[in-house]
Parts: sequence; C-alpha cells; structure tokens
Amino acid sequence: MTVFKTFWKILNKNKLTVIIYTVILLVFGISNMKTSEKSMNFQAEKPDIAIVNYDEETELVKGFVQYLNKNCNVKEIENNEETLNDAIFYRDLNYVIYIPENYTEEFMTGKKPELEVKSTGDYQASYAKMIVTRYIQMANIYQKKISDESELVAQVNEVLKNEAKIEMTSKLDSNAMQKVTLYYNFASYSLIACLVFMIGLILNSFNQEKIKKRIIISSENCKRHNRALLLSNCCYSLIMWALYVIVSLILLKDIMLTTRGLIYIANSLVFTLCITTLSFLIGNLVNNKEALSGISNVVSLGSSFLCGAFVPVRWLPDFVIKIAHVLPTYYYINSNETLGTMEKITKETMQPIITNTIIMIAFSIIFIILSNIVVKTKRKIG
Repeated sequence: MTVFKTFWKILNKNKLTVIIYTVILLVFGISNMKTSEKSMNFQAEKPDIAIVNYDEETELVKGFVQYLNKNCNVKEIENNEETLNDAIFYRDLNYVIYIPENYTEEFMTGKKPELEVKSTGDYQASYAKMIVTRYIQMANIYQKKISDESELVAQVNEVLKNEAKIEMTSKLDSNAMQKVTLYYNFASYSLIACLVFMIGLILNSFNQEKIKKRIIISSENCKRHNRALLLSNCCYSLIMWALYVIVSLILLKDIMLTTRGLIYIANSLVFTLCITTLSFLIGNLVNNKEALSGISNVVSLGSSFLCGAFVPVRWLPDFVIKIAHVLPTYYYINSNETLGTMEKITKETMQPIITNTIIMIAFSIIFIILSNIVVKTKRKIG
C-alpha cells in the first residue's frame, strides 16, 4: 500500500506532462475529424488516374489509353516518382498505371505481362482497378484467337461498348474508418511518450540510493515490491488508456459503439499493457532523470515513424518495415490498418489481428522477465 500511495504522489507532481500529451492527441483528433467529409454512399464517379508508358505507342497501348480516357479522369502529371507519390498521398490521384517496356510484344506472344500500379486503396482506386482488369481480361481472351494487333483492339473496343452496371456491395465507410485508424495510430505516440517518461520518472524516484537501501533492508519481499510497482504502473496506464478511449467515443461515437469499434478499443488495451511493461523495463534500466526525457522521445518518435503512426506503412521503404517488425507498435498499427479495410468481421479475417495480439502479449511477457532480471541484478550489486 505504501508503494501505491507513493507512486500516485510522484505522479501528481508531474501531471503537467500527462496533460500536454493528452492535449496533443485531442488537438490531432479534432483536426483529423475535419480533414474529410463523411460519405456513406457510393457514387460511380470517374477515378483520377495517371498513366506512365515505358512501351512504344503501339495500337494496343493506344487502345488501352483511349479506353481509360473514356472511363477515368486521366491526369497529366510529371513522370517523377516523388511527384506521383505525393499525388497519391494527397488524393490528387487514385491510381497510377505503369506500362512496362516491351509490354505489347510480350502480350501479343501470350506471355501475359503484368502492369505495375500504385493506389490510394479507397473505393475509387478499386473502381479504377476494375476498369483496368476488365480491359486486360477481355484482351487476353481475344489474343488467343487473333494475332493481328489492330484487329484485336477493334474487337475489344466493340465488346466494351456495352456499359457494365456497377453495384457496390460493401457498406464499409472508408472515410470514417480512416479517421478511426489515424486516431488510434497517433494515440500510440502519445501513449508511448507519456508512459515511458512518467513511469521511468517514478521508478527513478524509487531507485534513488537512500530509498533503495531502505527498501533492501526492509522486510518487504523483492518480488512483492516489484509486483506492487508494476500494478501501480498498470493502474496509471489504464487511466490513460480510458481517457484516450473516452476521447475517441466523443469524436467517433457512431463507429466506436460498434463491434469494429470495440475491437479497436481492445487492440489499444493490449498495446497499452505492452507499453507499460516496456516502460517498466526502461525505468529500471535508466537511473538518470535527464536521460529519460531523451529516451522517451527516441522510443515514441522512433517507433511512430518506423511503424506507420505518422507516415502510412505503404509509403515506407521495405527495409524500414523489416526493422519495424522488432517493435510492438508495428503489430498494433498493423491491426488498426487491417480493421480499417476489413469488409466483414469473421473468424478468417480476424486471424491477422489475433496473431498480432499474441505477439504483443509475448512482448509483454519478455519485458516483465527482463525487468525482474534487471531489478534482481541491481539489488545484488547494491
């Protein structure tokens, strides 16, 4: 009980830090709500696309481009990867199609070359993919029977004159899901920064030389003392988690009070407990109060940038994503991203989220074991 009371006294003296990080999350959450208008209805609007042609101006390519011009808004954008990536990121484009070199030659010989694409992943990008797939599949059918390129294009165009009726069976509100995903992804930064710094600061107070010696010579068992500190940390973490969940309920109540919203909340709870154990380990390793601030910033900012809290994972280089796999934040954000694009919640679609949850729990167990080893080692040295 003494440990518990002391924990909250120290926390109360440093409550300003908690308030600052909570305000940061709140400001971000509110601004995020205003970034896009809510849209529940699908409208068959032409998607905005760009075409990058590395092949020659063959009849097949011309016919394909004409078909895309008819069914999409083809924009003229500089053929520069950075420019195209920015256009996708800011939703100036929904889809970018790369026609590779020698595409026509390989296609006409039946090799079925692949078109490279980049997309925003929203319903308009899916519509653009549907349009492209329709043309390519039709051309593949006629390629088996017709060897003349001009005749093939003419036959494909004749068939595709008939407009297809498009019906969206998905009721998933991608805009709303994006808001929830962004909120909870960003919450990982606030949680890590707040928990690592505050828990580290509190543990540092308990690890001061005089207090440490008093604890060692007291009748209190080492494991019991360590457990009391960990439980105190968990109580503080749960309060922070509950506060962030309440904010999400206020900003996104229509979504958060659904099954999908509850899964977002449960995922954030597992992540919060995982970060609590990590904070407990860091707090026992670091005895310098000045260093704690720097470490909390490195851990929170580093994991946020590497794992996709600030920059979407799909824009990160492969080597960065590989590094991110060693951090629990990656699995938390991966679950959020999966939830945001999941059409239906079933046992099969939930499997990646369950796997990510198990991994975060495994991280927590490892951090607790390491914390106990560090505490015991320090006591022996002391």
